[in-house]
Amino acid sequence: MSKVVTFGEIMLRLTPGGYNRFLQNGSFEASFGGAEANVAVSLSNFGVEAAFVTRLPDHAIGRAAARELRAFGVDTSHILYGGGRIGIYYLEKGAGERGSVCIYDRAHSAISEASVGDFDWDLIFDGADWFHFTGITPALGAQTAALCEEACRAARRRGLTVSCDLNYRSKLWTREKAGEVMDRLCRYVQVCIANEEDARDVFGIAAADSDVTAGRLDKAGYMSVARQLTERFGFEKVAVTLRTSLSASDNLWQGMLYDGAAYALSREHSVRIVDRVGGGDSFAAGLIYALREQMDIHDAVEFAAAASALGQTIEGDFNRVSVGEVQRLVRGDASGRVRR
Repeated sequence: MSKVVTFGEIMLRLTPGGYNRFLQNGSFEASFGGAEANVAVSLSNFGVEAAFVTRLPDHAIGRAAARELRAFGVDTSHILYGGGRIGIYYLEKGAGERGSVCIYDRAHSAISEASVGDFDWDLIFDGADWFHFTGITPALGAQTAALCEEACRAARRRGLTVSCDLNYRSKLWTREKAGEVMDRLCRYVQVCIANEEDARDVFGIAAADSDVTAGRLDKAGYMSVARQLTERFGFEKVAVTLRTSLSASDNLWQGMLYDGAAYALSREHSVRIVDRVGGGDSFAAGLIYALREQMDIHDAVEFAAAASALGQTIEGDFNRVSVGEVQRLVRGDASGRVRR
């Protein structure tokens, strides 16, 4: 089967142990993560041939990041090496009514200093049928935005399906800049993924009668958001993740998928959060897997939502579940009972 290619930044993740606050115990747990790398790992765990493309510094930490991806079966053969540093993010996990906190230290990272022409996209896309990126990568700077457009053009020229998770990050760019850049990039996209706030923050398309902070989501409003996005960009499919945050520890989680003619809404999962970072990425990976398996929109959004619900019960960015585990949850086995 053809492969899926993802492009973005993988970072060193530093987290206080458990639910400690920053420097409460004077140490950090180190791992790796990043939106598009998370998608590649999830897909590889589903048995999909997945390749991750980035630029990393040629030192022990950069090489360790690539080695971690290879341990999951991700193809790292198109990673370039150069530049002085790997991006870092610090994560303090929330609990109860105390929300999580994320601090970025990714200025002048190796990928942010890559240039158009550095990657041989025709070679990278050889044997691929899908290309995925997120709005985080073009937010890193003008050069990465240009790289995303270069990759999208090459992908569409070769007939690949292009998917994008809008993934707005206010700590990386303004809404105005995001809207300007993503308006251009979304012209290449066939499958768009967003959360409750992305369409509003990036394109000013908001769901009526919803207040994310208050935990009030109007599902019909998000159907309208999906339709408006489709009318504006001509997307073949729009998926929206719907998170009702009862607290940092307990969320209701659901997905919606629109194909230009019909809507499908997944069951609502009650999730006791272990680590919510990467929740959207595990949804995106589940959706890509399901659509490549030719599932209809109802089965596809059920699979994606279940994959992501499971992913948020696992420490770290990476979703370490199999297709079989997701399918069990889709079939209704949410008991959490011990399997012997």
